[in-house]
Amino acid sequence: MKLDVIAKDQDFAGIAGFGQMTDGVIGAGRFTLRPVRKSDSGLFAMYAGDRRVAEATRSIPHPLPPGAAEAFVTRAMSGKGGEDVWVLDGSAHGLAEVLGVISLKRMDESKYDRGQSEIGYWVAPAFWNTGFASEAVRALIAANPQGNRTIFAEVFQDNPGSARVLTNAGFQYLGDAETFSVARNACVPTWTYIRKLD
Repeated sequence: MKLDVIAKDQDFAGIAGFGQMTDGVIGAGRFTLRPVRKSDSGLFAMYAGDRRVAEATRSIPHPLPPGAAEAFVTRAMSGKGGEDVWVLDGSAHGLAEVLGVISLKRMDESKYDRGQSEIGYWVAPAFWNTGFASEAVRALIAANPQGNRTIFAEVFQDNPGSARVLTNAGFQYLGDAETFSVARNACVPTWTYIRKLD
């Protein structure tokens, strides 16, 4: 299987359906962003159980406890908790059914909705350096399914590739911070980014 890499200045406007949402599915070029389903839990467990994936996130523990992937699927499918989750699904284009995950978590209480969310994503190591994360972030921003005015992102400073994904998608550096990583059992320095949509 040949995985063409997407250039940082790739124009997605000419790709039919890119960034358009139909029945919860968002077109993203070489794959779609679709809602999570129960059958995803096995691949989630395999990919998120990889130390490299877990240590690039705040919340995935390592080792991944039994039932953690199933609990994530149940939570994602419930639609509760203020987070919308999509799977990067390449099956329609001859790629894997699960390439990674991307989410938008609302930052505001419904009473004070300012149209702000935080984007998060991970891609399975087998698909690193293919441009999938960049493509997914750009498609999600184009679709803007939550009607956000501002999207924030945070990446660990020892993961410059993820920072490039954000800057290539139009995010601006906001500042340094730190956050706790469950897999690392430590506070980790981060870079914070912002993307204004209005």
